[in-house]
Amino acid sequence: MSPSLIKKFQKRLLAWYHDNKRELPWRETQNPYHIWVSEVMLQQTQVATVTGYFTRFIERFPDIETLARADLTDVLKLWEGLGYYSRARHLHRAANEVARRHGKEVPDTPETFRRLPGVGDYINAAVQSIAFGHPLAVVDGNVKRVLSRLFLIDTPVNQAGAHGLFYPYAEKMLDISDPSSFNQAMMELGAMICKPGASPCCGQCPVSDLCRASITGKTGAFPKKTASKKIPIKEMAAGLVFHEGRFLVIQRPSEGFLGGMWELPGGVLEGNVSIETALGERIVAQTGVQVTPIQHIADVKHAYTHFKLKLSLYACCLSSGSPSLEKRSGDLRWIGVGEIESYPFHKAMHKCFPAAIAWIRRRLNTIIEE
Repeated sequence: MSPSLIKKFQKRLLAWYHDNKRELPWRETQNPYHIWVSEVMLQQTQVATVTGYFTRFIERFPDIETLARADLTDVLKLWEGLGYYSRARHLHRAANEVARRHGKEVPDTPETFRRLPGVGDYINAAVQSIAFGHPLAVVDGNVKRVLSRLFLIDTPVNQAGAHGLFYPYAEKMLDISDPSSFNQAMMELGAMICKPGASPCCGQCPVSDLCRASITGKTGAFPKKTASKKIPIKEMAAGLVFHEGRFLVIQRPSEGFLGGMWELPGGVLEGNVSIETALGERIVAQTGVQVTPIQHIADVKHAYTHFKLKLSLYACCLSSGSPSLEKRSGDLRWIGVGEIESYPFHKAMHKCFPAAIAWIRRRLNTIIEE
């Protein structure tokens, strides 16, 4: 695309954006911390979902100092249901680093900001361009789709390393006089007009006559994607270990999948042993508490990005030993039904809780009657 056409593209896109951009809470501020939070949440999550989470998060943690002082459990609780919990852990860790080393202010240089935990190329470019005006091009899924159609790029957008291949195109198109508005306009165009699938809204696009896919009638053929692998199914079991009106929950390790979240004890089913045997062995290994599964309560299904979960929930009673957890490091708790809202549980657990709570109430009513 010639320099004159690039200028035409920039002018039209920015005019369209200023007239049509959505009113979003993170666009009402120039606070770099608020912009940072929004961009972290928007990674792999739709705007409609993020809006409420962002508002609640900023109300609870209005500045970096407040977030840095917060307990990670409180941060994860507010993030509960948003998924990709490593984002919250990294943001909390980065806030601590900013509070300690950068005077509680978001670093305004890309090189310094990029070194913070959880800050990759996308977050760095987005925050530094939107909050501080640095001429860094943003490349996310929406932008890759726009560029793919604009230039008929054959590189699959979901291919490993696609960011690096698309970045030169994004950099070429960037309006360095207003990188903040331009980057947001590119993402907005992808979200609102240049939509996925065979029917983008080309008739409403301000730059359709500059788009090779639109001109050649190939919008349905772009962007290219590699074939998705079949998603595996993992079978798991969880135990509702009930004792004296309370049940046992454990905290996952702080790093790794669902790190720091709480759940009922249990795990992936492996080998040829029965579910009850495998569950009992897993619970004693995790907690030191020996249990006997006594009743199947429910089956729960949940889909994650890379696998599907089929989880069997069993009521369990203590078979021997003391329920005391004094020897543990604080990653286990006996809680009542009313305390569920005090802990961050992942979605699969929340799908278990209605059946678990109903079982507990029946059990308590039986005890009272006896």
